[in-house]
Amino acid sequence: MSTAYIPPRIWQHEEKNDNKYASINRPTAGPRFEQKLPVGEHPLQLYSLATPNGQKVTIMLEELLELGIGAAEYDAWFINIGKGDQFGSDFVAINPNSKIPALLDHSVEPAQPVFESGAILLYLAEKFGHFVPRDPAARTRCLSWLFWQMGAAPYLGGGFGHFYVYANDKIEYAINRFTMEAKRQLDLLDKHLADNRFMAGDEYSIADMAIWPWYGGVATGEVYDAVEFLQAGEYKNLLRWQQEIARRPGVQRGRLVNQRGEKGLHERHSAADFEGLL
Repeated sequence: MSTAYIPPRIWQHEEKNDNKYASINRPTAGPRFEQKLPVGEHPLQLYSLATPNGQKVTIMLEELLELGIGAAEYDAWFINIGKGDQFGSDFVAINPNSKIPALLDHSVEPAQPVFESGAILLYLAEKFGHFVPRDPAARTRCLSWLFWQMGAAPYLGGGFGHFYVYANDKIEYAINRFTMEAKRQLDLLDKHLADNRFMAGDEYSIADMAIWPWYGGVATGEVYDAVEFLQAGEYKNLLRWQQEIARRPGVQRGRLVNQRGEKGLHERHSAADFEGLL
């Protein structure tokens, strides 16, 4: 007798505890409670967490500050997604999709909300005039790889990461399906980086900032701890790129902002906040 799952005619949500985040997942959008978010002294207010998606934006902001752009100073506020902070009314007003990161720019009137990590990277690049190549061909490559990351990462995170790491029940078909796709993506990057120093060519850009926290982290085991399982050490060009970017001071600082642990910065106000952490 087959034990295969047969979907019902109409799907109904049932509360389950079958993965790490099951208690906060619901099939509806919108705020779940009233919330007043803190506002600091700088025009840029970032509400986030140091996940790969969150690191993209703090790396971008720290890279801008590394260039001496004082207007990129920001306040970073810790959003605990495990406790559901992202469903508060003020957060949802910035990001109706209830995902980190969320940015509110008070330097314009009215204040400009920006959500989706790729959109925030592009917004900041255009606002400050850095990290998107000016050459039309290189700019196109940069944006192509940026949008590739936005479309590809859900297979890596919501697919491979979910079933290999977070799901309580390890389902062979799901793990095999998303492992194959994760390795295909790693191989794609490795082949591209064999002929390119950075994602858009010779120029470091927001495409690198978007891709590095996810795929650089998977290649080194910092994301999902699956180096052996994925045989990630064979992607030599990807690892070369990962190591070069990891040495950048802005990247090193950006990774520390809004971490969960004691060494992380739950609030970032100035460069002095990093003293003793690097």
